[in-house]
Amino acid sequence: MILPWIDEGAPPEAFPPPEQALPDPPGLLAAGGDLRPERLLAAYRRGIFPWYGDDQPILWWSPEPRAVFPAGGVHVSRSLRRTLRRGHLHVTADTDFDGVVAGCATPRAEDEGTWITPAMALAYRRLHELGHAHSVEVRDDAGCLVGGIYGVAVGAAFAGESMFSRVTDASKVALAALARQLWRWDFHFLDAQVASPHLLRMGVEEWSRPAFLRALEAAVAEPDRTGAWRLEPLERLFPEIAGGPG
Repeated sequence: MILPWIDEGAPPEAFPPPEQALPDPPGLLAAGGDLRPERLLAAYRRGIFPWYGDDQPILWWSPEPRAVFPAGGVHVSRSLRRTLRRGHLHVTADTDFDGVVAGCATPRAEDEGTWITPAMALAYRRLHELGHAHSVEVRDDAGCLVGGIYGVAVGAAFAGESMFSRVTDASKVALAALARQLWRWDFHFLDAQVASPHLLRMGVEEWSRPAFLRALEAAVAEPDRTGAWRLEPLERLFPEIAGGPG
């Protein structure tokens, strides 16, 4: 099977239908194109995202099944509630987008690389400057960035791209706080793209491609929430932690 190629001069929306994605490798849809904001936004509105390495052309994906957190669907475990009650982690949004992307780009192990290339980081930085890409930062009591998550909002859908953690539970706190805030803003879902054991434990669901695309179509019909985001205090996002440590 020949993989469709997208010329750089093609219209931003010039993607094959997601239903044409390959079964092997699962979800690979097309190659080529560019990472300008117009093309990235057109991709996300169709349930497509880029993922590739330094030695590859830009590769575009639409996996099936799709890992999705429904509105407010992140599971806050007993241990995560204890972490939130301790009050030693502090959460903000859109105050250090570059720092979060850099944290996500750091290889997890010595023998691992990263798919967040300099070109990818620059592309999402441009989306952030336009008000479409957002970050959630987690800092410790000293103000050091110890975790976070970033992604792209289109309509009432948020596509999570990557998250990182330098201390226990920091990425979980970022994800849970983001999900709760999205719920309060009436977002329809948080797209986690591909499931992992970690995400499954936090409540992610695996949707068929048709179900995901139907939900996405409804979500992107809603107005975009652009500009810098601000999160509500953790005590409002997580009323179950009221009462302090314990």
